Amino acid sequence: MNEDSKALVGRRGLILILSSPSGAGKTTLTRNLVEDHAGVLSVSVTTRPKRTSEIDGRHYHFIDEKKFLAMRDRDELLEWAEVHGNFYGTPREPVEKTLASGQDMVFDIDYQGTRQVREKLPDDVVTVFILPPSFRELKARLERRAEDAPEVIAKRLANARVEMERWEEYDYVIVNEDLGRSYASLKAIQAAERLKRDRLVGLEQFVQGLLAETLD
Repeated sequence: MNEDSKALVGRRGLILILSSPSGAGKTTLTRNLVEDHAGVLSVSVTTRPKRTSEIDGRHYHFIDEKKFLAMRDRDELLEWAEVHGNFYGTPREPVEKTLASGQDMVFDIDYQGTRQVREKLPDDVVTVFILPPSFRELKARLERRAEDAPEVIAKRLANARVEMERWEEYDYVIVNEDLGRSYASLKAIQAAERLKRDRLVGLEQFVQGLLAETLD
């Protein structure tokens, strides 16, 4: 689609979900998309206490449990989960507004959250699973981060096997051996999905106008 046709045909945004085991690279790829203005990062609500380094509204929206449960019961969350006694979820309204404006919303969530979002908005969701080139490399990346104790790394690696078994639930799979190549693949997926005819607004009218043109 060239620049002239873009002005005549709009599009609905898409939900681009990235999932991976910890250390495979989904957070970095998500951050690159947002920094390139290729998508808006979904900001979750949570009932856990705010850490001193966190900014309310940027990292999370921090709310109390009563409000969270009320949002859940009113079906205002696209997905939610309870983790270590705290609730996390994605508010539906800002996602709907972003998509309606023609912008893409980027999610960094696990396979359980992905299932929930796809169930709520199946026509808008594009899912990508990020795999490491090897389990040995995944372990090395977690160790290089120097953020976790050995027993935590062992737990992350055990969880990684469970998560990687869900790769078949995703539309696309990227083996993240080289970050630059992986990001180029991700951008290619996004570009192709943006051009799907069901996401283009006004396309039928545009084509009808083309067919009605005369060359007098």
